[in-house]
Parts: sequence; C-alpha cells; structure tokens
Amino acid sequence: MKVYLDNGSTSFPKPKVVADSIYNYLTSIGGNPGRSNHSNALEANRSVYMAREEICNFFNYDKPENVIFTNNITSSLNILLNGIIRPGDHVITSSMEHNSVIRPLYNLKNTLNIDLDIVNANALGIVDVKDIEKLVKPNTKLIVITHASNVVGSIQPIKQIGDLCKKLGIFFILDSAQSAGVLDINFKDLSLNALAFTGHKSLLGPQGIGGFIIDDKLNEICNPLISGGTGSLSHSLTQPDFLPDKFESGTLNIPGIVGLYEAIKFIKSEGLNTIYEHNSYLRSYLIAGILNIPNYTISGALDRKDATSCVSITHSKLDISELSYILESDFNISNRSGLHCAPLAHKTIGTYPNGTVRLSLGYFNTLEEIKYTIDSLNKINSIYK
Repeated sequence: MKVYLDNGSTSFPKPKVVADSIYNYLTSIGGNPGRSNHSNALEANRSVYMAREEICNFFNYDKPENVIFTNNITSSLNILLNGIIRPGDHVITSSMEHNSVIRPLYNLKNTLNIDLDIVNANALGIVDVKDIEKLVKPNTKLIVITHASNVVGSIQPIKQIGDLCKKLGIFFILDSAQSAGVLDINFKDLSLNALAFTGHKSLLGPQGIGGFIIDDKLNEICNPLISGGTGSLSHSLTQPDFLPDKFESGTLNIPGIVGLYEAIKFIKSEGLNTIYEHNSYLRSYLIAGILNIPNYTISGALDRKDATSCVSITHSKLDISELSYILESDFNISNRSGLHCAPLAHKTIGTYPNGTVRLSLGYFNTLEEIKYTIDSLNKINSIYK
C-alpha cells in the first residue's frame, strides 16, 4: 500500500477535473489574456475573470478586480509586506509563522529598521488575543498571522484578532496556506484587509499558482513590488495604478488559474464542511491510535476543534530522520521530517532543533490508509522500543 501523508506540503492527488481543465487549456485555448484580441486570448481572459469571481465567492469578497494572482503564497506575502511597511512602522506577528512571513519581516527589520514584535503562542501552538493587544503601540500598522500552523495544525482565534484590528484601526493580513479549502474563511466577517492564499495545498489546485485578495483601503497604500508589462496602458512608462494590473506584471500562469478555478468548484460541490469532517475524523482516529503506542509523542493540540489535519510526532528511541526514512522506505508512507520552514513554531512547542515527523492528511486519504499507518508505527515501535 502507498499512503500519501504530506498534504501539508502539497495536496495529492488532485481532482481529475483539475488535470482535465489544464489539459484542455493547453491543447484547445492557449491564448494570453490582455495581450491580443483574437478568440484564443479572449477565451483565456474569460477563464481568468471567472476564476477571480469564483475566488471572491469562495472567500466572501465582492470585487473580482481585487483578486490578484501570483505564483504562490510566498510571493503574495512578499508583495503585501514590502508594499505597505515603511520605516518606523510597528508590526505584530506570532511565533507559529512559516518562514514565508518571518523572513520578509526580518528582512524589513534589517533594511528598514521596522519595529517587530512576535507574540508567543502556548505549548499547543495557539496565541492569546490579550497577549497581542498588550503589544499594540501608537505606531502599530499591521498584524499578520497564519490561520493554521503548518507544523501542528493549530487554529488561531482569527475572528477575535480581526475584531481587535478593526477596533484599533490596524491592518490585518491573513496567511491561509494551511486553512483555505478546509476551514471557512469569510473575508468580511473576519475584518481582513488582505487574504493571501496558495492553490496547491488544501485548495486542491496545481503548484505554481497563488494570490491574494486586497481591500481598497490597504490597496491605497500598497506599492507594487514588480513593474512591467500588463497588457494595459502600453503607452505609459509607469505602472498602472488600477487593479488587478497594478500587481500583475508579466504573463500569468493561466493553466494554473484554470486548474485552481476547477479545484474550487470541486470543493464547493463536495462541501467545505464535508471535507473538514472527513479530515477531522481521520486525524482523530490517527491520534487515538498513536496515543496507544508507547514512545511516541504528539505535539500541539489534540482536540479536533483546535487544529486542522497536521499531526506532528516524535519517538523517544528514534531520531526523526530515521523514523521518517523507515516510514517511507519500509512502509511506503510519504511524510515530512524536520523543522518544516517554521523554526519559531518548533521552539514554541518544544521540538527545536530536531523538529518532528509530520503526517498531514487530506481529503483523498481513507480510513484504511490511516489504520495501515497506525499499524506501521506500531511495528516500528516494536523494533525500536
């Protein structure tokens, strides 16, 4: 049996409609939107606009032109953070962030001497909104935080953080890499100013496509990171200031956009709650099984309401690299070991510097696969006890 438990890195397999739509675009459409007026280009342009509308609908936003496509969530976060933060600004983030947030902020701290505070989460990987509020200063411009941890799946109190930002007039950016496609994300209800997303994880789309939604208020002060051809205002030597062209220089990943559009339609047809319940049930079953095996430790929140589908484990007799290798080589279970690009998160949960073995579930995993995984972990433990 082959078991894929690395959905936190990228979801696999993808829905068939995703692959079919990409193939159809590459073989039947192939045009470059905004660059020509022939039928192929116009059809490609319609595909991109439909994807913007679908994303708006999925995240409850009402202006398709405010949906910006990038090649991944790292690009999205870099555009947003570098576009709005100025010297003297104060920014708050959490100790559970991926390096996609931490590294751009540390770079801005070093180059612009910005004021940066990192609120510590508890041992389960969850922050307290009161701790965030204590860090707010007169020059606090932005709170940027991940919705769910890529290490232990811990879900942050986003609604309360958004309410705090709205009350104090602070911009709020959400990193939805591990939550979009699993948790309901309502842009307006969460008081977001920007939502960064990636297509290839729980949104079930292809790799190389991501983006962000930006509201008009944040857009007013956000400068583009990259300038170039947009297919519009070609006579002008300066970058267009209207959306989405302001942030979309160069040819877009149209096959990726088409695939993401079909992936989101697939999620809606299956039902977001159906996907969440499926993943949560399998995660709970896996956790219950591991807890019955000596020598394994599970990090982070165990309760299904506090986390998404990541399960991070260590073994008292085995190095995590060894455990990861045995799972893959002897039992054909795909997993990931190490710090998962989130060193501060591992310091928070007490697994630094070695990290953990991460078993991240997805919608296409089955109960049979989870039972096989538990049995495999049992067999490993019987040898290295």
